[in-house]
Amino acid sequence: MATTGRETIYVAGQVAYDENMKLVGIGDYRAQTIQALGNVILAIRAAGAEPEDIVSSTLYIRGLNAEAAQEIMAGMAVALEGQPFPAHAFSMIGVETLADSRILIEVSAIASN
Repeated sequence: MATTGRETIYVAGQVAYDENMKLVGIGDYRAQTIQALGNVILAIRAAGAEPEDIVSSTLYIRGLNAEAAQEIMAGMAVALEGQPFPAHAFSMIGVETLADSRILIEVSAIASN
């Protein structure tokens, strides 16, 4: 992907906490994916970018397996207010644990605007 953006925005550590710091979707990869990606959108919008400005992301997944990946992809398909998260380069990396043992997914992203 080529970009003509003047600013690069780095967002890291986005998990499935809501605005009240309550973890959403305990045990549910799909629900946590939707919330974590929603948090990414909030962060990049706060920095002056939009979802389509995301050029890459890394998803750190606790217990990554085929079923978890399928649920994560299902979450990505509706993560933007019921619409698919914008197409971009992304990687899923399996990890043993994250900061809170109930967290299943953590997202880092890069946007250019």
